[in-house]
Amino acid sequence: MPGTFEPLPGGGAAVVLDHVEMSIIRSLAVQLLELIGPGPVEDAAGDPLAELFAEGPSEPPADPVLKRLFPDAYGAPEQAPASPADAEERRAHSAEFRRFTENDLRAGKRGNALSVIRSLDALGSAGEGERVLSLSPEESRQWLGALNDLRLAIGARLEIADEDDTEALYRLPDEDPRKPMVMAYLWLGGLQETLVSTLMP
Repeated sequence: MPGTFEPLPGGGAAVVLDHVEMSIIRSLAVQLLELIGPGPVEDAAGDPLAELFAEGPSEPPADPVLKRLFPDAYGAPEQAPASPADAEERRAHSAEFRRFTENDLRAGKRGNALSVIRSLDALGSAGEGERVLSLSPEESRQWLGALNDLRLAIGARLEIADEDDTEALYRLPDEDPRKPMVMAYLWLGGLQETLVSTLMP
């Protein structure tokens, strides 16, 4: 069925996409790559040790989308600290954790987005027709990660914080300027849901 991932014999998943759907997913993946940015050691190209020991940022990103993609590790934002000392300790732990993990997290998200772009490019130009995208088990996992990141990014732009916010999206009038973004958010959610079901044992 178009727009629905189905399991492949021996693992992996397949989905039928038309040229518009392929173009939308590819464009969103490229935008995600641009948002995440390049690797941490561009000046030390070819030096694996420099990359291995490069430290990431210790402060959370200012952009709300990046904040959603790379949240603080300690303490939920809505959970108030017990005291100023507790808040300071939480910030210190979060900064330390971020410093040593964010580069790897960014690399993983870049890899997932690149996998989406490459697999779509491998299909070639679909013209006005549809193409069957067949993914290996590893590519399926990368697509799942990328679809999740795309939904988080769009959700942050739409300021979706909980299920109530999602429900309100269904009631937006067609003339609302957020409507195209909402449609993309819901459509990606459907793709993600069917892909998850194909990967479940």
